[in-house]
Amino acid sequence: MMSQFIALNEAKIGDVIKINQLDITGTMRRRLLDLGFVPSAEVKILQKSPLGDPMAFWVSHTTIALRKEESSKIYGEVVRSEV
Repeated sequence: MMSQFIALNEAKIGDVIKINQLDITGTMRRRLLDLGFVPSAEVKILQKSPLGDPMAFWVSHTTIALRKEESSKIYGEVVRSEV
């Protein structure tokens, strides 16, 4: 079975995503890596704002809010859903 990679902003609340890649360069990439958005890390989707931007994620024992601009460039696979 081939796993399907999705962008973090496409995930549903309660999904846990295992990060595969970041399509971001420069300072923002460094900042996201420092925050824990690294390949193989698991990220849980906590909340979406009413308009879907920003979204709150649980990563490295911390809640982080990202705008769609960033979350749409982080890809991974859903490993489980915790609703």
